[in-house]
Amino acid sequence: MQIQDDIKALQQYDFFARFINLIHQFREECIEEMHKAPSDELQQLSGRIISYDQILQMVDFDKLRQIPSRISQQIVYTTVKI
Repeated sequence: MQIQDDIKALQQYDFFARFINLIHQFREECIEEMHKAPSDELQQLSGRIISYDQILQMVDFDKLRQIPSRISQQIVYTTVKI
């Protein structure tokens, strides 16, 4: 499938890792917001989290953050920090 080939090619670049790290940070922020959100906003936040999860799964985020580079170290640090 072409999209998988495109993602594999993008994974070679630090800017892509930074972008995916930003998506991960947005996901974590939504989870944090859920704790403070009124019940009528929970469904919207849940939908955003699901969307972020789908992107992270599509690009194999767990594998991406294990690639030895200064960006993957930043991703690990950000994950631990949150």
